Amino acid sequence: MAHQPKNPHIAMRGGVSPSCVALPRMKQSPWPTLLDHLAERLSAVSRSQWAQRMAQGSVLGEDGQPLPPDAPYVHGARVYYWRELPGETAIPFEAGVVFEDELLLVADKPHFLPVTPGGRYVRETLLVRLKAQTGCADLSPLHRIDRETAGLVVLCKRPQDRDAYQGLFRQRQVHKVYQAVARWRADLRFPLSRGSHILEDEGAFFRMREARPEEGLPPNSHTDIDLLEQSGARALYRLEPTSGKRHQLRVHMNALGLPIEGDQFYPEVLRGPEEPEDFARPLQLLAQSLAFVDPVTGVARAFESKRRLNWPNQ
Repeated sequence: MAHQPKNPHIAMRGGVSPSCVALPRMKQSPWPTLLDHLAERLSAVSRSQWAQRMAQGSVLGEDGQPLPPDAPYVHGARVYYWRELPGETAIPFEAGVVFEDELLLVADKPHFLPVTPGGRYVRETLLVRLKAQTGCADLSPLHRIDRETAGLVVLCKRPQDRDAYQGLFRQRQVHKVYQAVARWRADLRFPLSRGSHILEDEGAFFRMREARPEEGLPPNSHTDIDLLEQSGARALYRLEPTSGKRHQLRVHMNALGLPIEGDQFYPEVLRGPEEPEDFARPLQLLAQSLAFVDPVTGVARAFESKRRLNWPNQ
């Protein structure tokens, strides 16, 4: 059976798109009420919280009507709700928009703001903020950058175009340039390239590492690195990745003995992912420019961030 799309008439709330759960068809349901099912199967939200949401009209049926706390379990029904996190930490920085037309929106993300909802962030994310700002429920990011990284993120407006644009990133047809501030090493000669196999660090799920020579793993990442400016013991670098592994630039710079300023994970973990942010010490990494040939219009597109790193000559 083909996948049934969400009901488009059930709108966003504050930029948050509705989540949909399909109730299993069973010969005999162990759940007399919908509340019983939600409390057991989606237990990250307590039974009392589900009951409160239902009483407030925040759980809807396929017809868009609120389902009360005593609503019966209906086999095969689809139920809609909006994800929310009480006490979500506010991110005190705003994203800019460097370009927008009927197809694309190019955002200039600040440090610390996640691109999409996940973990402890829902409303305090680039996607939800932009959906609320533009009213475009179909807005979708075509790629990701780390929450700690600032700079350009391209979002698609129309679902029918999404695969064509995402194909550019999958096929490495987007020219991406980053800037980073790190220490200066007189013994390194630039430009240089770093290629390695990057994999998850077994000792910390939120970190990545380069494979050791004895592991015999072929390279799966590549970054070209050049020196832009030097000032005393610090330097500004240009980074051009031709692959998109998680934390790739941070791992490659650290492996060269050039950990990026403000990095809380490399070379050592200074603050875990669930610990409070230090907004005064952003990671000095910026997604500075993007360029590609638009697969829908055939037009060459190029964008530059208006943000700047903590560098004395900028």
